[in-house]
Amino acid sequence: MTRPVTSAERALTALRELIMGGELAAGARLGEVELADRLGVSRTPVREALSRLAAEGLVQVVPNRGARVATWTVAELEGVFDLRAVLEPRLTALAVPNARPADVDELDALARRMCEVGSPGPGQDLDALVPLNRAFHDRLVALAGHPALAAALAAAIHPPIVRRNFLTYDEESLRRSLAHHGEIVAALRAGDPDWARAVMTSHIANARAVMVRAARLQTTATATPEEETA
Repeated sequence: MTRPVTSAERALTALRELIMGGELAAGARLGEVELADRLGVSRTPVREALSRLAAEGLVQVVPNRGARVATWTVAELEGVFDLRAVLEPRLTALAVPNARPADVDELDALARRMCEVGSPGPGQDLDALVPLNRAFHDRLVALAGHPALAAALAAAIHPPIVRRNFLTYDEESLRRSLAHHGEIVAALRAGDPDWARAVMTSHIANARAVMVRAARLQTTATATPEEETA
């Protein structure tokens, strides 16, 4: 018998979708009363959901000031991408000698599917792209066979940043990102770790440029007049 879904679980799912889908923008205030009215539940499930989302990194709760959708400063984003730029190219190069033909075929299928669902146009589905992208990168990490580097990378990557990365891409940057996956597969087929490392380095640099530019624009847009003239 299926267990009934609780009000807190419904609120959690709804709020996560609103945040990940961009309806609740980064920095948006999350008032319990307003959210309870919007979701058709009481304040208690909303409070529980906000606590869970804070643990996931999607929400920031400040004592005496309430909750807001999580934001990342330019410095924080640069720190994340600094780590990724060191770890992911290294792990990708390590994956090359360990990748069997079946592994390369699996990655190729993921890369092709990402192009199908992620390419700009009427059929674009970013919700489908995110898990495919994660599966591609996770497979490379697994093939690298280096648990210590993998653990360090896992600590550096924040799923909300990855999701917003796709929402933030302009068409040219997104097409470039999707093409990188196919080129990484080509490097794997060629057995060339230096090529694979170079493409992953470009891949991370592309994502970094998009996210940092967006963060700087957001900082400028939300600055107070005093901050702008300081």
